[in-house]
Amino acid sequence: MNPRAMEKATGTIPGAQPQAPNPAGQAHLRTPLAQLLHALNQPLTGLQCSMEVALAGPRTPAQHVHLLREGLELTGRMRALVGALREVADAEEGPEAGLENFECIRLLQDALLDLKPVAEANGVRCQLQGGTACWAALKVEPRKLATIAFRLLESILSLAARGSEMRIVAGSVSGEVEVLLHWRPASNPSALSAPELGLLVAQAALERAGARWQRERGEVFETLTVRLAEIPRGRM
Repeated sequence: MNPRAMEKATGTIPGAQPQAPNPAGQAHLRTPLAQLLHALNQPLTGLQCSMEVALAGPRTPAQHVHLLREGLELTGRMRALVGALREVADAEEGPEAGLENFECIRLLQDALLDLKPVAEANGVRCQLQGGTACWAALKVEPRKLATIAFRLLESILSLAARGSEMRIVAGSVSGEVEVLLHWRPASNPSALSAPELGLLVAQAALERAGARWQRERGEVFETLTVRLAEIPRGRM
């Protein structure tokens, strides 16, 4: 698998304040597969240390129970990561579909409509901004694309702080369809959380289909930019 080069985003969110990049948050510069493999090392190391402690000397029954519970928790985290690794591998190495045209704003509207109960339960407002219809092309089946869009937005809704807003701006920029997603994450997000794993799986699937992905993490807000090949109106 050849990593796709990341391209610096040039789009802006209307009304949003620019945020300085977070020097510590450089994981998004690696491929989804590399990020998952890196994340898998942490619970593996923790499990090894837990087992070494258990064998280092006599332990009380309570201490053994504590170490077993810790080991089970670490194993659960590893299972989640392995599941995400399997999905990413399937996305990157599966058979390539033919090029499909789709209307981007309509796709986002349908996904947001399906996710309305999730947004309400999480206390996150959704705002979709877009001008005229913009058509894009990806190498992915329409049904699978709808699933990818749903998982992408669902993951961001789960990461966004309660009472905040997820803003989406879609339109044609320099001969491409550009989708910008902007949200304020909840405090102390976990890199191993299910929503973060969902974003990595969505990234792998979209990049496999021909999209370009860039995620920027500022001090307060996060912005995700997805760029797609645009279909000129005369060719639809």
